[in-house]
Amino acid sequence: QVQLVESGGGLVQAGGSLRLSCAASGRTYSGEAMAWFRQAPGKEREFVAAISWNGGSTRYADSVKGRFTISRDNAKNTVHLQMNSLKPEDTAVYYCARANSFGIVVDVGEYGYWGQGTQVTVSS
Repeated sequence: QVQLVESGGGLVQAGGSLRLSCAASGRTYSGEAMAWFRQAPGKEREFVAAISWNGGSTRYADSVKGRFTISRDNAKNTVHLQMNSLKPEDTAVYYCARANSFGIVVDVGEYGYWGQGTQVTVSS
């Protein structure tokens, strides 16, 4: 089993920044990609960003490209999401997830392990 715990969420004004962290424990990394998803009230969970095992490949949703940066530290079993220039539409619960495969994928169904989520609220 793998446990994922997110932290770093909070309330921020539009234009501000937050850094989310995801700590993994248990049967941790064995090469799978990691990702961040988010879910706003009344909406489906959506892909935000993903990163390969060695950090050499990343992928972002168009809505966050240029503003968010995903990174990972395998020695510390952590994944981070640096969020800059935040907008009210970024308000959501953000989830960390581990893919079922080594490649970067964007579908919710391709991820087998999820954290409990951390709330991000951006005020206008």
